[in-house]
Amino acid sequence: MKTSVCCSILVVLILVSFLENGHLCVADPTDGFTPVPLTDANFKLQKPYDIPLEDRYSYKDGVHRFWVYNKDKPFKPDSTTRPRTEIRISHYWLLIAVGLVLVNILSTLPVWKFKGYTFVPSGTSGVSIMQIHGATMGATTLQLRMYKLGDIRYYRCSLVAADLYHRWVRVNVIHDVVDKGKVTVFIDGVKKFVVKDQGPGNLYFKCGVYAAPFGSSNYMESRCRGIKLFKK
Repeated sequence: MKTSVCCSILVVLILVSFLENGHLCVADPTDGFTPVPLTDANFKLQKPYDIPLEDRYSYKDGVHRFWVYNKDKPFKPDSTTRPRTEIRISHYWLLIAVGLVLVNILSTLPVWKFKGYTFVPSGTSGVSIMQIHGATMGATTLQLRMYKLGDIRYYRCSLVAADLYHRWVRVNVIHDVVDKGKVTVFIDGVKKFVVKDQGPGNLYFKCGVYAAPFGSSNYMESRCRGIKLFKK
């Protein structure tokens, strides 16, 4: 009897140790990666150019909160891009090169990983909550967009994960430039999506809210915490 009770307690303790934010936590895919030091200087905030930052962004208790409206201005007067309030993380892992120079750079590139927790309130739709900016073709390599029903999609196409509204979600994105330009997305520690990248460019991670070209709700919000970068 005592043995049975002890075993039950042990099982409960093990389960509790794996719980994170009220959900059973799956392994964090960080094996072989080295943390990259980040300071406030690495976080470059972008917001509609005609209003104060505090009208579209707040930071409290370790949580970055971003919000934007569909009719807001872009981040600078001469831009034709959509409204945004985002953090641009100023670590670059490939500059555009050509010919043999590109081959030499690629051979020494690290693999980069973004890790963070994101929270999107119900009703926010048609918004990129995380990006890899830079590409040979187009402006970005990856956009993770939130659409209706809490679905995260690769741009507006492939479904990455569903039913993620109104809860904290751990997002890991690994970009391996050397291995055929492979981008891998993990949600709560589970591999959900793999895609080829868009070619070399001036690459860096972003997170926050960036209105999609269509289907954006009038009000868009996301929150981020625990933002970290790794490389190997």
